[in-house]
Amino acid sequence: MSNAKVNKQERRDAAREQARKLREAQQRREKRNRLLIIAGVVVFIAIVAAALFSIISSANRAPLEGVDERPAGATENGAIQVGADGVGSENEGAPVVDLYLDYLCTYCAQFEALNAGVLEELAANGEATVNYHPITYITASDFNMRASNAAAVVATESPEHFTEFNEQLFAAQGEGGATPLSDDQVADIAREIGIPDDVIESFGDGQYTEWVEGITEQARRDDIGGTPTVLIDGEEFTGWQQEGALAQAVADAAA
Repeated sequence: MSNAKVNKQERRDAAREQARKLREAQQRREKRNRLLIIAGVVVFIAIVAAALFSIISSANRAPLEGVDERPAGATENGAIQVGADGVGSENEGAPVVDLYLDYLCTYCAQFEALNAGVLEELAANGEATVNYHPITYITASDFNMRASNAAAVVATESPEHFTEFNEQLFAAQGEGGATPLSDDQVADIAREIGIPDDVIESFGDGQYTEWVEGITEQARRDDIGGTPTVLIDGEEFTGWQQEGALAQAVADAAA
């Protein structure tokens, strides 16, 4: 075989070998890329699954779960309970009145003007256990959050003043309500009814804001559509606008 033919064959063999190496290198790159894509998809699926799990867990978790700072007399669903012995007591066997209120709510101010004294008397006489739910549905101002937090502080630190403080927070807004009060005005209300200064000074700490947020979310989950909402033994009572109607409804529930 001539040298020309040998060189030509060698070049062909070298070209084939080079082509083979290129094909193998390409196959390795493709395999590596496939593995990287698969790994990326697996990681993405894991991240999505973790996010979904977190969302689902959060959605299923009770709003008050993990809330450590709760006021005295707080029930499991967030109300401040008042019976004949004051905050945290229960009048066993008597009807339970749940009142959902928002300190920025015009109709809540009307309710308080008509029925605040009624609820106090029913609780004090052992005729009803009253559960106060100070929630924050209205977002026009942060006054309702500040007031709800202050009410929770009073329930804990000066419980004998809780119901009067709740009533005066509405009364101080004037006719019609829905008037945001400043921190100084809230403090003045508390001071006028005899709440100690050291208790008043703690209003601004926001100790119970997380609790207020939790009971507000709990109210939404319980299908409380607005404020005021009044439940008597779990059944909504809508006739509170008529003088004497609330006391009569409680009496009827007890009969």
